Amino acid sequence: MMKAIIVNKPFEVEIKEVPKPEINDGNDIIIKVLAGGICGSDVGIYNGTNSLATYPRIIGHEFGGIIEAVGDRVTNVKVGDLVAVDNVNSCGRCYACLTGHHNVCSTVEVTGVHRDGGFAEYVKTTEENAYKVNKDHINPFHVALVEPYSIGVEANERGRITKGDKVLVMGSGPIGIAVMQVAKSRGAEVMMTDLVNTRLERAMDMGADKVVNVLEESLTDVVSEFTNGEGLPVIVDSVCTPRSLEEALELVSPAGRIVSLGTGNKPSAIPQVAFTKKGVDVVGSRLNNYRFPHVIELLESGAITPEKMHTHTFEFTDVKEALEEVMNNKDAVCKVVLTF
Repeated sequence: MMKAIIVNKPFEVEIKEVPKPEINDGNDIIIKVLAGGICGSDVGIYNGTNSLATYPRIIGHEFGGIIEAVGDRVTNVKVGDLVAVDNVNSCGRCYACLTGHHNVCSTVEVTGVHRDGGFAEYVKTTEENAYKVNKDHINPFHVALVEPYSIGVEANERGRITKGDKVLVMGSGPIGIAVMQVAKSRGAEVMMTDLVNTRLERAMDMGADKVVNVLEESLTDVVSEFTNGEGLPVIVDSVCTPRSLEEALELVSPAGRIVSLGTGNKPSAIPQVAFTKKGVDVVGSRLNNYRFPHVIELLESGAITPEKMHTHTFEFTDVKEALEEVMNNKDAVCKVVLTF
């Protein structure tokens, strides 16, 4: 048996004894979990606002650890390796999968949301979803932060962000920070927004070129100055409100690109001409599409700094306190890591 974090129903979380996973397929891997990162979607499962979740659920989709056992067909990793675990599970047969977009598979299942996750002492996954990280180049607890950075890489790919681009990242939470650091690694110039100065200060410390508190300054005026009146070639919306998408369409340059990370279902009031007049590309970005190797390369080169994203640490047995901290101390929290 082992201990796992289970959300039985909204606002009811417990540490429960459950069976330890076993190898029953040649591609299986058993991982002794070291750490897990708390994401907004975990909070949504806890407080009942995540419409995709079912209960009861072992939560956790940002996690990693040391391989304890492998199936007889596993060749790419071995016992003792430190690995980060990709949370995307796809069918491999639908149109999205066959055209190279398995992250939006028609029956995609996310570990920790649609199936039991990684907030447990041991986890079973497949060889395909386990990515080795060099122990000499990373604090082992930061394997939990490979997944949020993979969201940043995916957003950069969807926005075709490259050297010389001027980019606005709306929102300076963990995902906005990840998008920014990946964009900076590609040679882009990045401006970030938020409502909270402490979050903007962290963004500057982690590499943003310019920050704007939209409660204190006119974003339109700052963008005009930042881009010499042209508008922004790329905007990544991690604020994800109906108004933020409208604002992105106002601020983007002609022929620019907008990447939306939102999963809300409240409509924005957008006329068709907002798309056609400027000829803009507006794309959605969901999960990640085999981006873990790219993140690990950035991590091992020092291009991204998970140690600055990681602001709070809790033992996994204190998960309720950790979830409450994320919900109630948003000004100070960037990423909470649970240790196992």
